[in-house]
Amino acid sequence: MSFQYNYLLVTLAIIPLLYIYFIVLKKQRANKLKRLGDPLLVKEMLKNFVPGSFAKKFFLMVATTGLLILSLANLRKPTGVLSNGRSGTEVMFVLDVSKSMLAQDLKPDRLSRAKQLLDKLTDKLPNEKLGMIVFAGRAYLQMPLTGDHSAVKMFVGAATPESIPTQGTVIADALRMAAASFNVKEKKYKSIILLSDGEDHDEDALDAADELSSNGIIIHAVGVGTEKGAPIIDAATAGVKLDVDGNIVITKLNEQELMEIAKRGNGTYNRFDNAEAIASSITANINGMDKKKIVDENFTQYQSYFQIFAGLALILLLLEFFVKEKKSNKYAVN
Repeated sequence: MSFQYNYLLVTLAIIPLLYIYFIVLKKQRANKLKRLGDPLLVKEMLKNFVPGSFAKKFFLMVATTGLLILSLANLRKPTGVLSNGRSGTEVMFVLDVSKSMLAQDLKPDRLSRAKQLLDKLTDKLPNEKLGMIVFAGRAYLQMPLTGDHSAVKMFVGAATPESIPTQGTVIADALRMAAASFNVKEKKYKSIILLSDGEDHDEDALDAADELSSNGIIIHAVGVGTEKGAPIIDAATAGVKLDVDGNIVITKLNEQELMEIAKRGNGTYNRFDNAEAIASSITANINGMDKKKIVDENFTQYQSYFQIFAGLALILLLLEFFVKEKKSNKYAVN
């Protein structure tokens, strides 16, 4: 509604300014008439003009302008929610964007492959409401639950390590933030898809998985990386990361932790190998869950009032056309 309120503010600002402009014009007109000469002569010259016509026309135009602005604002009120006739669940994508996800043991790198999987999942879950958390040293809600899947894809594509300045892997914080994004009153219809290399051991992650499981949240984990590992690539320099002794830092998939998170979260674990196969597997699990009626804010019905303001503006515009500044000939005769 902020768009409509902005138009209202514009209306409130313009009308007083137009009134001030009218006062200025009126004074300028009076001064010009005084400079014409004798008042009686001026009165005789203006006898064929209708008194007050200028003011009437001006105020009609001001009112018309205000009504047109209100019409463009499209003031409306919600009258109900339009059922879109679909049932589904709520799914939060939880994506690791730490710098270790730039390792190239998966080509072109871990993060790119993880994003590829999320794109496929978005396509395969058309009836679900999707949301997204990104995390590294901190967790951030990138997108709340929505039925707008094109927006989800846009946010997935935009996720990079630069999204989060603090490095690390706080899986527990990300899981709890995802849980807080769901309807806390429900004990089902909710699942999380966690994509990470699990490189930094988060001791609190398993406790978080237990908490979520007790609230009916299913956790599917995908291990992105390999046990052999690969150097961490510095995006700024395109070089490899070195430790304090000058040795190349190798990041390896921490598969055991991710498997345990999925187990405690009553979900599945997949090591990333084939995006299509994993997407199909996770989709099959989600499709097997109980469904609920999905209502999107995009399907709210509104009653609009722009026609009323547009109609009134048209009436005033017609009235302004019929306001005559000069008397007709029958009134001009002495």
